[in-house]
Amino acid sequence: MAKKKIRIRAKLKGDVAEVKALMSHPMETGLRKNKKTGKKIPAHFIKEVICEHKGNKVLVANWSVAVSKNPYLSFKFKGAAKGDMVKISWSDNKGSTASAEAKIG
Repeated sequence: MAKKKIRIRAKLKGDVAEVKALMSHPMETGLRKNKKTGKKIPAHFIKEVICEHKGNKVLVANWSVAVSKNPYLSFKFKGAAKGDMVKISWSDNKGSTASAEAKIG
């Protein structure tokens, strides 16, 4: 079974939804060298992260090489209810994408 690329937890606290996500990605800067060959490892990083709730974007983040490997993202937004779905998706500089959904608890 393939490893999940995004793990999400979402909880409602009062009228605010708190979303936490862990994304599996190497996040290479393009500046690091391979220890055996001495050649630079090509840049490979998440460029854009989007979170949607009921078809509306509640978060859009534009990232670059300055984000660590397997990034963790946490944010809050208003207007959610228990049982609603939250979707997080990302795209990277090599054209790969991933997305996942979670029910707000």
